[in-house]
Amino acid sequence: MYLLNNWLKVAVFSVIGCLLIWLLRGLFTLDSYARNYMLAFMPIQILMSLIAAGAFVSMYILFLHGGLSRIRQNKIKGELVNIHFTDVIGLEEAKEEAKELVDLIKDRTRIKKIGGKILRGILMVGPPGCGKTYLAKAIATECGIPFISMAASEFVEMFVGVGASRVRKLFKKARRLAYGYGASMIFIDELDAIGRQRNLFSQGGGGQETSSTQNQLLVEMDGLKQKEENVIIIGATNAREESLDSALLRPGRFDRKIYIDRPSLADREKIFQYYLGKVKYAPEVEVGRLARRTVYKTPADIENIIKEAALIATRNKKEMIGLKEISEAMERIEMGVKHRSLKMTPQEKKTVAYHEAGHLLVLYILHPTDDVFKASIISRRGALGMVHHLPREEIFTSSRERILANIMVSLGGYIAEKIKFGVTSDGVSSDFRRAMLLAHNMVWRFGMGGNGLMGDFTAIPGGEISDKLREQLNEETNQIIKQCAHEVENLFHRESELFARFARELLEKDELEYDEIDAIFAEYGKSHEQLAAQGKIAYKTPDKNNSSSKK
Repeated sequence: MYLLNNWLKVAVFSVIGCLLIWLLRGLFTLDSYARNYMLAFMPIQILMSLIAAGAFVSMYILFLHGGLSRIRQNKIKGELVNIHFTDVIGLEEAKEEAKELVDLIKDRTRIKKIGGKILRGILMVGPPGCGKTYLAKAIATECGIPFISMAASEFVEMFVGVGASRVRKLFKKARRLAYGYGASMIFIDELDAIGRQRNLFSQGGGGQETSSTQNQLLVEMDGLKQKEENVIIIGATNAREESLDSALLRPGRFDRKIYIDRPSLADREKIFQYYLGKVKYAPEVEVGRLARRTVYKTPADIENIIKEAALIATRNKKEMIGLKEISEAMERIEMGVKHRSLKMTPQEKKTVAYHEAGHLLVLYILHPTDDVFKASIISRRGALGMVHHLPREEIFTSSRERILANIMVSLGGYIAEKIKFGVTSDGVSSDFRRAMLLAHNMVWRFGMGGNGLMGDFTAIPGGEISDKLREQLNEETNQIIKQCAHEVENLFHRESELFARFARELLEKDELEYDEIDAIFAEYGKSHEQLAAQGKIAYKTPDKNNSSSKK
């Protein structure tokens, strides 16, 4: 192994030693005058030779020996990473797949005896921040074999052929490590940078370089070689699996997929316990309540919330994190920083208050799956006010009722302004955009219209749809908007007192938390539990331990 990896150094030092011996023998054969003359000029000759040799070697390496193709490959020792499967919270199915890989690597000798082969390539697919790189670190630790980590973007350069050269160098090093240690592993992060679908007719240099790099990767993974080494390649990507080239996904390459999704409610509780264990927090902090308020959040999001809460507690000169700091951290991350310096006129503030009260009322009473998280008329991220809502639990598909409820919530602000003031403001622009898009998709894509038309009409080229059919689809879209607006208007007339109450509360307090909102609805007999008892909505009562939060 030492000679394989350091043969150049050994050869250079051997040649230098032979030249020195030859030089000494030649000096002793000269007379004293010639010998002194040679010794006097020898330092200058050596210096000039070194300068010339250094210049030549530098130019050779830069232009002729792949100087541009040098890569920053990070050889990582698994024992130094020190992350085990027990440290990976949640991801139980993904961990089972990873454990199987580790067992196969450890039992590779037994697999060879029966004629089998270990896995060649594993693809980790999932949203960012869900633990793909963290799981790769755990695999490196558990396997105990050399682990080389690189980002796919490091392969790509503006010069065609450089990326392919870097791939060859990377696999050459991995094979040497596999020869010495029995196996080695390569982790390529953000694989889609070089693994996306190839365009065989691309004329751009960047496309040619990416295709050349990918072709070399395909050859190295499963090409014609004299000897097979146990080199395992793990790729991670946030992109959809369909966006990757089919040659990468065929058997013999990235044929094993590990899908890593956002954590469930139980997993979020474990993640909160893990990160709260690293800070000081008040006993009032309920992990179950926090987990319900962070639907669709990734482990990275949860870690960020705890870090932000610690910063807020430090600024407030508190010794530990409380529920108030965590709630403020969530608001800052999800809704943006408050801009209290923005001063609205009294009429503008009143308009915004009724606008947000309209969103709030429709959301709480008519929405089948979502709850109000917070209502505010303080400017954030360019919006003068907002009503933040979340599903009560993870939802992966939307029914017709849920989409219609989202449309009604979007129209709530417009109808509220129209009923109260008789005129509306341009603040309804984004609400209209969202409502129109939802209604358009219902009719054009999901077959949820009422005229019997079914299919995804957006898949048909525009010129091939008749004017009559287009008119029918657009009319149905407009009809859905009108029906939703009618439902919202009837709600405001029925609950006019409650509608006015929320507008007054927002004008007085600027913000309303969920517990305050729920208490006001309970005063009017409209809490979720009361509405469910009356049979007006389907509502799942939360656990008693977490009764203060239904998210």
